[in-house]
Amino acid sequence: MSAKKNHSFYIAVSEVLFIVFFLFSAIMLAFSSRSFVLNFKQIGFDVLSAMENGIHYVISGVNNNINAIKQMSKLKEDYEALTEKLKNYEFMQRSNVEIRRENERLRALLDYSVSLDQKNIPAHIIGRDMEGLYSAITIDRGSIHGIKKNMPVIAIQGGNPGIVGKVISVGHYTSQIMPVYDIKCTISARVKNTRDIGLVTGKGSYSSPLKLQYVRKRVLDELHFGDIIVTSGENDNYLEDIPIGTISKITVVDYDSSLNIDLTPAVDFLRLEEVLVVDQNELNDREGL
Repeated sequence: MSAKKNHSFYIAVSEVLFIVFFLFSAIMLAFSSRSFVLNFKQIGFDVLSAMENGIHYVISGVNNNINAIKQMSKLKEDYEALTEKLKNYEFMQRSNVEIRRENERLRALLDYSVSLDQKNIPAHIIGRDMEGLYSAITIDRGSIHGIKKNMPVIAIQGGNPGIVGKVISVGHYTSQIMPVYDIKCTISARVKNTRDIGLVTGKGSYSSPLKLQYVRKRVLDELHFGDIIVTSGENDNYLEDIPIGTISKITVVDYDSSLNIDLTPAVDFLRLEEVLVVDQNELNDREGL
């Protein structure tokens, strides 16, 4: 019995030793072939490579974004600088155009001023009441410049003269003009072509037509749209043959012996900047001009 137990023990020990030896041999074989070590290194290399590529991709993306932002900022600065230069250029262009136009206006005013037989005083518009019941235009010339009440006022636009109105109030340095469209303004007038006489009055607004009255019906066939109406020169209130306006509408009223005629003013009051105030009692001193 004892011998049998000993024999079983030896068999068990032998089996354990065989298993241990087999495992050890397998491990040694694996290490000796370096396959295990190589696989481990390969895995590590792959992991590190993937991480490196990822980091490189992220860093490249960040660098690209930073460069893009810098480029956008530079483009914005260049755009703003170019825009400012363009604004300055446009301002200079507008200034040159405005200066040229002002020179043209003043040259036309001067030429007409010289052509007049009567003394005249150039003035600038410095204020206006366009729609009031009592319309008034203020100029920068007064009594110290020789301005007097009731002097006629003329403008030159597009090289052509036109009646603005007459002086109604005079201060030392400024004066006020009653424009032709004022309801209190009346001007003795003629149809330039037929020489028929009438009376021009205003309707109270620069945007409303002037009204020509007392032109006889029998001359209806001789009148045309666009015909020029000029000052008659009677009563010494205005110079003779200065354009007041052009015919824009003719109305025939059965019970009236005269025509009702609307006129477009010869002067564009919204563009009025300079005028000539005429002294009809003094001759023009052309040598002093």
